Amino acid sequence: MRYRSTRNENEYVSSARAILTGIAPDGGLYIPESIPRLTDEDVAVIMECDYKKTALTVLKKFLTDFTEAELSDMVNAAYASFDTPDVVPLKKLSGEDFVLELWHGPTSAFKDVALQILPYFITVSAKKTGLDKTVHILVATSGDTGKAALEGFSDVAGTKITVFYPADGVSDMQKLQMTTQEGENVRVSGIAGNFDDAQTGVKRIFADAAIAEKLAARGEVLSSANSINWGRLVPQIVYYVHAWAELRKQGAALSDGFNVVVPTGNFGNILAAYYAKMMGTPINMLVCASNRNRVLTDFFATGEYDKNREFFTTESPSMDILISSNLERLLCALADGSAEAVRGFMKSLAETGEYTVTGGMKRRASELFFASCADDAETSASIGKTFAETGYLTDTHTAVGVKVCGDYRAATGDERPCVIASTASPYKFPAAVLGAIGEGAEGDPFALIERLEAKSGMPVPARIAALKDKAIRFPGVCRPGEMAEVVLGQR
Repeated sequence: MRYRSTRNENEYVSSARAILTGIAPDGGLYIPESIPRLTDEDVAVIMECDYKKTALTVLKKFLTDFTEAELSDMVNAAYASFDTPDVVPLKKLSGEDFVLELWHGPTSAFKDVALQILPYFITVSAKKTGLDKTVHILVATSGDTGKAALEGFSDVAGTKITVFYPADGVSDMQKLQMTTQEGENVRVSGIAGNFDDAQTGVKRIFADAAIAEKLAARGEVLSSANSINWGRLVPQIVYYVHAWAELRKQGAALSDGFNVVVPTGNFGNILAAYYAKMMGTPINMLVCASNRNRVLTDFFATGEYDKNREFFTTESPSMDILISSNLERLLCALADGSAEAVRGFMKSLAETGEYTVTGGMKRRASELFFASCADDAETSASIGKTFAETGYLTDTHTAVGVKVCGDYRAATGDERPCVIASTASPYKFPAAVLGAIGEGAEGDPFALIERLEAKSGMPVPARIAALKDKAIRFPGVCRPGEMAEVVLGQR
């Protein structure tokens, strides 16, 4: 299996090279030359095996320059730190609605599923490509990716990691998780801006030849742990394939397939579901759930992507994004792989902040995706209603998915089973969740999580509770224009 840039259909690299570099030299994102299909033999294995075996079955189809033994060792090591042997349990919510709990890893967010295995991908890829430099991982985060990447790469030999987050755009618990991070090879900085500022700054650093030269002179090379890196995206495909098997085991009616509902901002998590569908998983509709920053909802409705709009800081901060980087990969697929078309869209986005796809691309997208959104009031109502009716406690992102799942059923009358991606523990957002279930939300974060535990009966993840006694290591905040100085250790 070879990989090409979304902006160049003539040059190919191995999966190891794609993972190691993170982003293509032309600024595009790496995509596989074709989407492998699940064979009948694969499906028979997946229906009977555990999550780790499913991961091995899927990953070896995409990462063909890794041996099966290498992949098996990486899978077993990566998921040993999860608090349940199921890794991503599927639980029935009500009727034909299910939640896929993706937050049982060490940082209580769905990013752990990919970011616990990515360090192994990076270090093995370095050996396969003969790289003898330290891999410097550069991350922009809207809340959860940063902590999950820090946890995954902390003290991993041959790596360093620098994480940027919007200083006033994450929850108190998310900020504590990052700023107290342990490890000799980690660095964290807030930025005076939003996630899009952080993401744009990271992309500029990747494109700056002078910075690359300075890093090379001290034996470092840049890579990414954001979902622009194929190594971040491919492990996420696994859990949608796994959900199919779990639905069957729980007796769901699957004669007409099932739908997947994904709260998303950067479009990576739902794109993974798209790839699972293309592999042969019987996913009917991909339901894209946005918060008040509804740029994706508007794109699927109109075919126009327009980031020239007000940016909102919401109670679901990991979705506070106006530039959805992974949408570029979908654009390439909708344009039948045309690098020229993608270059045109990305040039327009960079120069004007917007682009419009062709009528054919919009029709194709509408056959695959349904999109809707929820503002903070609707998100809060979703948390409260779900808890009151089912006893199930959702975080502020999963609640967006639950609300949009209802929108989809109301708009279409589709009664197929729906799998809602549950992306984070509610204990990462205790104030908002407590307020949504009718409790007071005043007090420090740890008093709030104690009250939330008493109200819900749901245990607090041990690593979140342990943050109470950790010292702040990284209190600094920089301006977007100073991010390169942070990476170079100059401030």
